[in-house]
Amino acid sequence: MKAIILAAGRGERMRPLTDHCPKPLLEVHGKPLIEWHLEALARGGIDEVVVNTAWLEEQIVARLGDGARFGLHIRYSMEGRDHGGALETAGGLKKALPLLRAGSTGKAVDEFWYVAGDVHAPGFPFGAVPAHSLAGSGLLARLWMVDNPPQHPAGDFAIDAGLATPGTASARLTWSGIGLFSVAFVDELMADLAPGSKAPLRPCLDRAIAQRRLGAVHYNGPWVDVGTPDRLKALQGAADRRGA
Repeated sequence: MKAIILAAGRGERMRPLTDHCPKPLLEVHGKPLIEWHLEALARGGIDEVVVNTAWLEEQIVARLGDGARFGLHIRYSMEGRDHGGALETAGGLKKALPLLRAGSTGKAVDEFWYVAGDVHAPGFPFGAVPAHSLAGSGLLARLWMVDNPPQHPAGDFAIDAGLATPGTASARLTWSGIGLFSVAFVDELMADLAPGSKAPLRPCLDRAIAQRRLGAVHYNGPWVDVGTPDRLKALQGAADRRGA
């Protein structure tokens, strides 16, 4: 199994904390956000991770290295070096596809985990079982949805019989930033997107929904979108109180 962690963003809402530190390296209880993901991925049996980078990317590479200390093999899709800045979510995924399609062993894969670098979900159950259930299902991807946080009360998508749908306002949940994607999602829905181009992911998700090929699961585990200094402070305080 493989995964990609999206870690290229500037983190404007986190300023001034991100003026000199990339957002994924901001710490919760003495550990960078991205390291919580790496440890969870390793526990789930994932062995190869692609990290896309742009803002202060050299700090991320220096901190994580080749991933050996996490029991992983990490490679980097360096958007800052190659393109002068972040390519947004779809653009970043399209650029990273060659690294995801065939890893260090050269063995082709059909599915990979997608993880936003600025969310905190330390207990998320990454693993191969959900990937096996995606394969052969006809779905292009599956998203894990959470209850709407205060900063996003309108949500993103609803769930109907295991599929993501536009839904009604009262039925929508928020995408956690974690998903399981097939290589076909990129091949089919980003066919016209040139590598190195900037583009958001949402239009691709909407097209998959229109095709009834986007799955969705309601996730009830601990999860925080660490989007502002206040949320980071609150998360840190909660970690201190429970001794996490």
